[in-house]
Amino acid sequence: MKTNKSIAFFDRQFQQQAHDQDFTLNPFELVALPHLSGRVLDFGCGMGNLAVAAAQRGCFVVAMDASRSAVSHLRQRALAEALPIEAIEADLRNHAGTEDFDCVVSIGLLMFFDCPTAHRVLSMLQAHVRPGGIAVINVLVEGTTYLDMFEPGHYCLFPRNEMASRFAGWEIMHSEFRDFEAPGRRIKSFATLIARKPERQKT
Repeated sequence: MKTNKSIAFFDRQFQQQAHDQDFTLNPFELVALPHLSGRVLDFGCGMGNLAVAAAQRGCFVVAMDASRSAVSHLRQRALAEALPIEAIEADLRNHAGTEDFDCVVSIGLLMFFDCPTAHRVLSMLQAHVRPGGIAVINVLVEGTTYLDMFEPGHYCLFPRNEMASRFAGWEIMHSEFRDFEAPGRRIKSFATLIARKPERQKT
């Protein structure tokens, strides 16, 4: 798999986190965790901190990432703690799901794809949420001025209200925007949405 600027950026970050033993959940993972149950897909799991926390709460987690460093770390941690986590290194841009999940999580991933790819992957993730299941999606949105981690020409800043429109018909359980300061007086502007997929209609 070709390593692009974004994967290399996060490989270095993940290696540093592992060295520092920094396994703290980020603010978006803390919001997501109480909603997770059953069989969970963590798509773009990074170091796997959320996957570990979910597994410790009784979930079975399939955790996927393009970073070899992150996946290797998570496999070792899951083995050491005997946690029900399957950690998979994969090209997430082109992954086609083969099973459905009670919860699908993608935090801080989709903006690293060009917009057509991001929209296609989001539709794939939505399709693999079981009826009545939960999707947790977190992305950078327009207004973000810190772009150092992106591969030039291969990223997508979502319009601020686009995520809600893409979940039309779902029950929106949580929706928020949060801004964070970044180096050089720049801004990272995030949208987080948690939604429940409609149950199948009875015939």
